[in-house]
Amino acid sequence: MTSSETVIERLEGGVLTLVLNRPDKLNAFTPAMHDALRAGFARAARDADVRAVLLTGAGRGFSAGQDLGDRDPRKGGPAPDLGETIGRYYNPLIRAIRGLDKPVIAAVNGVAAGAGANIALACDIVLAAQSARFIQAFAKLGLVPDAGGSWALTHLLGEARAKALALTAEPVSAAQAAEWGLIWKAIPDDSLMDEAQALARRLAQGPTFGFGLTKQAIQAASTNTLDAQLDLEQDFQQRAGRSADYAEGVTAFLEKRQPRFQGQ
Repeated sequence: MTSSETVIERLEGGVLTLVLNRPDKLNAFTPAMHDALRAGFARAARDADVRAVLLTGAGRGFSAGQDLGDRDPRKGGPAPDLGETIGRYYNPLIRAIRGLDKPVIAAVNGVAAGAGANIALACDIVLAAQSARFIQAFAKLGLVPDAGGSWALTHLLGEARAKALALTAEPVSAAQAAEWGLIWKAIPDDSLMDEAQALARRLAQGPTFGFGLTKQAIQAASTNTLDAQLDLEQDFQQRAGRSADYAEGVTAFLEKRQPRFQGQ
């Protein structure tokens, strides 16, 4: 296990667990936390021993979003350049999560607000404790949803619900989020981490080469035409069919045994 002050890393059974670790601040993001989390996803991208990523938060919340403590207007000085903050920290993080060719599971263990909510929604599979809430808190600050929030809400929920949540900052319970299709499942609080870890281990033992292609294909489908998507499926299936994982999957099926995938 390795850790920084702000993110704990643990690799076990092919699963890289990343724990946001500022529980006294509801895991609000600082530059140091961004750097540590980006380093974790960079490790996931380059390390063949990492087959899946599990992202969660320490303490009673997932993340309250950006730490506003160093942005107090009462201190005077020039207005902060929030565009620079997004360009340097949030956008690269969302691209790293979406671009990783391995499954990323979010276990939302409590409140997920602002950018914290949208970082969770950028993950491939989102499980949330029943007590968790998702809040687009930007409206309370006169800001625009960032960290991919305006994109994720619109694609997952449609324009009507996306606008309502973004403009009202009304909390969405885990159960409601699951019913609407914003996340995959709402889980009893005391079962969340057990189920999230079991899912991450299962995916890590699977054909992760094909999982990576599947992830890319589904993400492309929201903007592709049908013809473009058919061509993409043809190309990706060609690549998957040449993989060692496919050969192992077919061999195991014919030999009536459990496959031993290597992610290649």
